[in-house]
Amino acid sequence: MTISPPLTVHLTPMRRRHLRSVLRIEGQVYPRPWSQTLFLSELALRSTRSYFVARIGRDVVGYAGLMLSMEDGHVTTIAVAPKWHRHQIGTRLLLALAREAVDRDARNLTLEVRLSSKGAQFLYRRFGFAPVGVRKNYYPETKEDALVMWVHGIDTADYSGLLTRIEHAIRGET
Repeated sequence: MTISPPLTVHLTPMRRRHLRSVLRIEGQVYPRPWSQTLFLSELALRSTRSYFVARIGRDVVGYAGLMLSMEDGHVTTIAVAPKWHRHQIGTRLLLALAREAVDRDARNLTLEVRLSSKGAQFLYRRFGFAPVGVRKNYYPETKEDALVMWVHGIDTADYSGLLTRIEHAIRGET
């Protein structure tokens, strides 16, 4: 049995130079991908947006974004290249978004997720998100409904402890 070394994943703020790789992943995972123009407009809104990329070596393998509004953070997007699914890249990205939201004084996080995306829903539940409703036909390209999920109290010691436990689990610590 071969034991692989722990995966070294670097999370950095998304920059314009990452967009070619981000758009490649976007096209692989979404039926209606965001355009370069949309990403550029999001990146320009630094006071209310925060975007990260996950890199392994020089390769961008995932990305995620956060929009801040008053005391709420909204996960705008999160995606991982298909060949890197099930390597905790999404977990690392969501951890970065949650910590960023806390650092920027958010008290709650919200997102929409496809009803069919059970793996993503499982990830979000690990972070304390709970379903609160459904948006009918939210994804027009597939006419699929979105599950709306929220987690409240991300500014508490309890939530900080949850994030620390998730971080330790990524590192293989108990």
